[in-house]
Amino acid sequence: MSATVTDLQTTTAIPEPTTPWKRTRGEQFGTVVTFLISAVAAAFIVLATGLAGVDGFGLTLFVIFVVITFVRTIRLNAKVRKDEFVKIAIFAAAVLAFSPWMSIFASVIIKGAKGFRPNFFVENMQTTTPDDELNLGGAGHAIIGSMMMVINATIITLPLGILSGVYLTEVRGRLTFLVRFVVQSMSGVPSIVAGLFIYTTFIDFTNSFSGMAGSLALAVLMLPTVARTAEEVLKLVPDDLRSASYALGARQWRTSLMVVLPTVRSGLTTAGILGVARVIGETAPLLLTSLSSNSYVFNPFGSPVASLPTYVFGLLQIGTENSSNRAWTGALVLMLIVLALFSIARFVGGKDRR
Repeated sequence: MSATVTDLQTTTAIPEPTTPWKRTRGEQFGTVVTFLISAVAAAFIVLATGLAGVDGFGLTLFVIFVVITFVRTIRLNAKVRKDEFVKIAIFAAAVLAFSPWMSIFASVIIKGAKGFRPNFFVENMQTTTPDDELNLGGAGHAIIGSMMMVINATIITLPLGILSGVYLTEVRGRLTFLVRFVVQSMSGVPSIVAGLFIYTTFIDFTNSFSGMAGSLALAVLMLPTVARTAEEVLKLVPDDLRSASYALGARQWRTSLMVVLPTVRSGLTTAGILGVARVIGETAPLLLTSLSSNSYVFNPFGSPVASLPTYVFGLLQIGTENSSNRAWTGALVLMLIVLALFSIARFVGGKDRR
């Protein structure tokens, strides 16, 4: 009997995992050849028809590649052909969705790199005209102005947004429906309406454009993003933690302050970062509240303050070569800041999932 068991144990084989979705070397080679043929054909078509540069080449390459790949699937059996057709459709949809963003990204990098120099980050335009050489002047004053207004808006918005999230998830009082309705409605408010609101209230009262007015306009736009993100983050806290706190005799406010909020600290940080990324590129509300300036302004009260969006907008209005190059560089810096903020939010938000 023992020998039989031993024989069974020695003859039992553990199956190795298979990866049927993995493409074979032959399929990979065919894809590379198809791409090369498509690229050569697209180049000839662009040269022969005069399509617009890189955009025309990319569009032609995409169409030819999809057509050739589809033709290659005709010789396959019906089931495999259907699977390949779905893959081609998904690939085409992904490329079409991703191409506009890549086009914008590439355009901003190529055109903005001309003025991407150290002086751009430290100098201002007080003694420099937009038509001067790119090694003169810069957007240091606009970068400082944007940071100042965004920091002030964050100081105003972050407590209000977190408290709104706590009220909607923890308190759930009689005004829950009203608060949620107001927050959702504010999410759809056009940015220029927020600027007009601050213009007719704060600026009419103070009789001057200022960085603080710009901060208030940005805070109006930033609040719904922070509040809704905070609400979603607080919903992730397990009810067991709340129940355990109540069982130990803690009141609701102490449970929210000492148990719930510390649990989602990184998520609330992400909410603030996403709120900053939402408003840092806004132009319309700042044109009605903070205007612009050619020099450094560190006082948020009493005088106009420059920002990167208004800096870009003003230089593009001039339309000369150097002014446009400065504007594109400002757009590049603004885009890099937004990308950095989203990357930080992704990194910080990932801590909760780990």
